[in-house]
Amino acid sequence: MVEIKKIAVLTSGGDAPGMNSAIRAVVRKSIFHSLQIYGVYRGYEGLINGEIKEMELGSVADIVHRGGTILRSARCDEMFTKDGQKKAAMQLFNRGIEALIVIGGDGSYRGAQDLAQFGVRVVGIPGTIDNDISGTDYTIGFDTAVNTVVDSVSKLRDTATSHERVFIVEVMGRKCGDIALRSGVAIGAESILIPELPFDLQEISEKLLRGFKRGKNHSIIIAAEGIGDIRDLARKIEEYSGFDTRVTILGHIQRGGAPSAFDSVLGARMGGKAIEVLLEGKSEVMISFIKNDIIDRPLKDAFKPKPPIDRKLYNLANELAI
Repeated sequence: MVEIKKIAVLTSGGDAPGMNSAIRAVVRKSIFHSLQIYGVYRGYEGLINGEIKEMELGSVADIVHRGGTILRSARCDEMFTKDGQKKAAMQLFNRGIEALIVIGGDGSYRGAQDLAQFGVRVVGIPGTIDNDISGTDYTIGFDTAVNTVVDSVSKLRDTATSHERVFIVEVMGRKCGDIALRSGVAIGAESILIPELPFDLQEISEKLLRGFKRGKNHSIIIAAEGIGDIRDLARKIEEYSGFDTRVTILGHIQRGGAPSAFDSVLGARMGGKAIEVLLEGKSEVMISFIKNDIIDRPLKDAFKPKPPIDRKLYNLANELAI
């Protein structure tokens, strides 16, 4: 155990269900170890502007079931500059805060890494629905987002069946197809389109026709947002297949709502681990979920190329959708 008295925590980038569970764990474990814990509001923008408040046990009461982040979040262009980074570090030093826990995605991690160059001890917790951070099997919010997609598609299926249509559902994930792949398998999609792997629209259309011939009166295609213009895709599939095709873009609904039990537990485990590694004297590390274990590893691992998409799962999805 090392001598450390004051810690701060912030959330940055896109919000993700389960962030509040991580915040609660950070706050309460800090207090358990007789540390002072501060919440930074509105991410790095709030840090630069000094929106920092000491937190107590009651500050995080009844938040684990809430989506979003009680600390709020904001984009901050100033944090990309040396002057902005220095301002952020000085806000911590002026309050005697020795360490900062950052909950967010890879952009948030880069901000943490920049602060480390000024002498701030930093720990990153992966919070993003996209599951696009290297060095961890899962990020906080991913499981909930997948479940949100599954729930939404179950409602769309009723309309698709009633009107005998093809629905193309666009899900989030930027250039990462994990949400599309997992939710597509879960709902039994006819096709799953992800940016990591090529696809053939003619082949997809032929699959739709085969389904129609055996009596299927509707179809669901899951598409990751990183594949391109989904409306153009729908027009081409309708042209090739002749089926009435509709587009649904789920958008930011995937970020909202109460976290799944998995994400609540993941947030708690990662938040607790972040305090442990700081007490061990570590810095510039990220908290990772690897094979059901919570470990720490160098923060720089987050900036490595993400491992390839789960090709076995993708192949299985195609085999089951013959």
